[in-house]
Amino acid sequence: MASTESAFAYLDPGTGSMVLQAILGGAAVALATGSLYVQKIKSFFAARRNADKRDDGRKNG
Repeated sequence: MASTESAFAYLDPGTGSMVLQAILGGAAVALATGSLYVQKIKSFFAARRNADKRDDGRKNG
């Protein structure tokens, strides 16, 4: 990698679009995964809140 010789490499125009597509696809996967975890966390706390309300009703009733 530290070589000073020329590589004579060629990147065609499709390479840039492929890199951009990979970046956008990775971002979409990260957002979808994050959204799923946020929903799981919300449902966990909502279930706890509902259980607390049911327990309060039993104690008062």
